[in-house]
Amino acid sequence: MFSLSEGVISKNHYSSFLNSRLVRLSLSLVLVILFSAVSRAQEKNVSAEGTVTGPDGHPLAYATVAVEGARGSLTDERGWFSIKNIAAGTHRFHISLIGYKKLSKEVSLSAGSDVRLSFVLEPENTLSEVVVTAGRKAESINEVPSSVSILTERDVKEQQNVNPSVAAILGNTVPGLGTATNKATNSGQTLRGRQVLVLIDGIPQSTPLMNGSRDIRTLDPAVIERVEVIKGATSIYGNGSAGGIINFITKKPSQDKAFSGTTSAGLNGNVAHPSHTGGYRLSQTFSGSLDKFSYLVSGTYNYTGVLKDAKGNVNAQADGLGENSLYNTFVKLGYKPDENSEILASYNLFRSVQNSDYINVTGKYGERPSIGEKGDDPGKPAGTPYNHNAFITYRHKSLPLATSLDVSAYYNEFISMNRYVEKGTAWYGPGQTKIQSFKKGLRVTLNTPWKMGTLGDGELTYGLDLLNDRTNQVLTDGRVYIPDMNMVNLAPYAQMKLDFFTDFVLKAGVRYENARVKVKDFNTIATGPNGEGSIAVSGGKIPYNATTFNAGLRYVKFDAFNPFISFSQGFAINELGRILRRATSNTLESIETDPVITNNYEAGFSSRIGIFNLTGSYYISTSKLGANLVDVGGFLVAQREPERVHGYEIAADAYLSRKWTVGASYTFVEGKAEQQDGTKVYMNGLRIAPSKATAYLAYRPSGSLDMRVFWVHTGSRDRFDVRSNGLYANSEGPVKSIDLFNLSASYRFNSKWSAGLGVENLLNTSYYPVVSQYRALDAEYVRGNGATMNLNVSYSF
Repeated sequence: MFSLSEGVISKNHYSSFLNSRLVRLSLSLVLVILFSAVSRAQEKNVSAEGTVTGPDGHPLAYATVAVEGARGSLTDERGWFSIKNIAAGTHRFHISLIGYKKLSKEVSLSAGSDVRLSFVLEPENTLSEVVVTAGRKAESINEVPSSVSILTERDVKEQQNVNPSVAAILGNTVPGLGTATNKATNSGQTLRGRQVLVLIDGIPQSTPLMNGSRDIRTLDPAVIERVEVIKGATSIYGNGSAGGIINFITKKPSQDKAFSGTTSAGLNGNVAHPSHTGGYRLSQTFSGSLDKFSYLVSGTYNYTGVLKDAKGNVNAQADGLGENSLYNTFVKLGYKPDENSEILASYNLFRSVQNSDYINVTGKYGERPSIGEKGDDPGKPAGTPYNHNAFITYRHKSLPLATSLDVSAYYNEFISMNRYVEKGTAWYGPGQTKIQSFKKGLRVTLNTPWKMGTLGDGELTYGLDLLNDRTNQVLTDGRVYIPDMNMVNLAPYAQMKLDFFTDFVLKAGVRYENARVKVKDFNTIATGPNGEGSIAVSGGKIPYNATTFNAGLRYVKFDAFNPFISFSQGFAINELGRILRRATSNTLESIETDPVITNNYEAGFSSRIGIFNLTGSYYISTSKLGANLVDVGGFLVAQREPERVHGYEIAADAYLSRKWTVGASYTFVEGKAEQQDGTKVYMNGLRIAPSKATAYLAYRPSGSLDMRVFWVHTGSRDRFDVRSNGLYANSEGPVKSIDLFNLSASYRFNSKWSAGLGVENLLNTSYYPVVSQYRALDAEYVRGNGATMNLNVSYSF
């Protein structure tokens, strides 16, 4: 074998060699042979392309179109697919999409001609394939080696009939996610015992530097196309995703009409005690496409009246949703210069604040609830004064080497206002805090496929994330509770996917986190008069560097048993704000601010046998350095201790007939932290939720009527003893089991008019939500809502 290090052919000799008649003749012969072989192969192979639509002719995006015995294709937003290099002959095509009946059809393909196909899918209530963005690229859920939960637009609408709060929708349906708190916050609503990263179209909404627990309620369900929940630590998305990610995918403009829209109006209120509980909801959407342009404009206003428990008491207003006004404005504009490129711009404004005529009358934990009575609250309205979310995306799917490109620039401004307190425990005197977060960033994603002959096909997804996150927490009177934390994070990443030996899918990736958090000189907040208790802390820059990995393998041959195993790491600069605000040292160097690196190990499966669909998984999540919040002297302080969380999930659906469908799920999670002396202690309710079970029974006698009854059960959890003062510490209270039933029904009068009816807490059960029980605080010991009805009517055109 010739090597440049062994010798060099001179330019003259090289030219003479190439120009020799014998070499030219040989090269010509080789080219003729290769051309003939390729031509013969092309003559034997054909291409199949076409569309997949619903029965109304509307294109179905992300449907799987597969040729039996070979890899398939996914439809795009126009419902279009293309499969090349299929051997001539008769083949069976399999087309599937969640919410639709799976279609199998034989098609004859003749050599020398391309084929245009058209497939129509009928709606169905059974689980099928769906596309997720777990790897930042559309792919089939059956090829993702991790646990994934998908809520379709239809699922969201069904749950919206019951309760339009996004936190309640997810808490009632997603295995592994804690139930909703019945408040404007999602405090304690962890995913598998760890914090979750919330995204809207891939844009981060969470504030991991100081978790304000309002990130799940950042948009209205009227603009949601689907929700993708990726469970377990994931290195592909970066900071804050130790428990997984919740990605809200917003609706796309209508592609088949120049002008269309939906008008919705609704009423809601307490069924058993209706006085002053009346609320209403108005929503308007316009959408369409004009040549290369497309648009979607949506506006929603939702007012919730006074919330009462099953006994008719007005629920206390501590960060509650009673007398709450919600505004959501959403705009998405699209432009397609050609068939290979697209430009999207989107803006979402979310505002949810409480203006109540009631103040709290504090109850007694374990004895009587806190309730509301008429009065004036001196503070500013609590909630989310505003969340601005804007992005612009450029996509190109035909770069050299069949590479596709996705570039997004975004800006997010998020303000959350906590409730006013007459006497602060962490500062001197009364006060009201707000968390302010300002994010801007750039996300670059490229995808390049490759072929490995008989071994299989593969693809590489790679890119770069740039994020600037500036977060602080201040009091409305000007005092600084948490200083400005200015983080710049640059993170390159690469994710490989390999389909080999036809039936195996291997995914592996790496991400490098390079972050710096700049903190200026600050003083901790005074706990007494004249600055008493305040500590001066010298600022500086806190560096964070970490390399995280992930790998997973899935076996996809059999629908009856589709198993996977995976390992993934997560990176989080979690609760840095809490650490800084409780500083007892004068310099940043002496404060323990190391990041949380989470290791997630998981094994699971999916199974589809006849009318049954079954999924299950078991996981272990560990971190050498955690951020568990523990009550120390009346304050929740982050403990930097090793943690181990484990649990399992199982879910099943059965399509009994054309009219009846039934399903259920069960989730268990437990976690412990290891103290300095080696003692292992249970984590409190802020991190670990009790077991959760859900079930539903659906009845659809016709294409017009759809009725579902839902059961949501949360189990008991009692892990802690009372302290020396005879009281439970913050978030260590025992939890008793809860059983709630909800009803959702919808009826379509014709192609334009439809109505929905939902009842939350159908049996008007008197109960205390999980958060009210484990918090073990008198002021937060609040009952859940009594039976509440929602009625809405929609007109589409």
